[in-house]
Amino acid sequence: MRARTLILLVILGGVGIFAALNWTVFTMPTPLHLVVARVEAPLGAIMLAVMAAVTLLYILFLTWLETSMLLEARRYARELQAQRALADNAEASRLAELRGILDHELGELRTGAEAASQRALARMDQLEAELRAEIERAGNTLAAYIGELEDRLGRSRPDPS
Repeated sequence: MRARTLILLVILGGVGIFAALNWTVFTMPTPLHLVVARVEAPLGAIMLAVMAAVTLLYILFLTWLETSMLLEARRYARELQAQRALADNAEASRLAELRGILDHELGELRTGAEAASQRALARMDQLEAELRAEIERAGNTLAAYIGELEDRLGRSRPDPS
């Protein structure tokens, strides 16, 4: 309970007790001067009715004020929820876009790696063919040297026949 409401209830309770204790004086007729006429009425009862009316108006005003504040808070909560949903959607969109970019980049890297692998394999095949050709030439050269050595050895040896 708020302090102003508590103070209002204490004051109203005090006025109610005061009116109950002095009810006979409150209901005693008194001559009253109005702007256009003069009447005899109980001044205390009139003042008590005026105070009750002001209190009722105050309570109605507080109710209206609290209701409008609650409605405004609810409207702000809905707007906040809508903004949060927009932010979540934007974040999801950014994440999807990032995923797309990453997939594209990884695809390019994969393609580049496959191309580099193909080039390396082709180069290795070429080097292997060159190595085989070089080995064959070296073998042919060696065979020629061996043949030449055999011919020389065959000429330099006497014929046993």
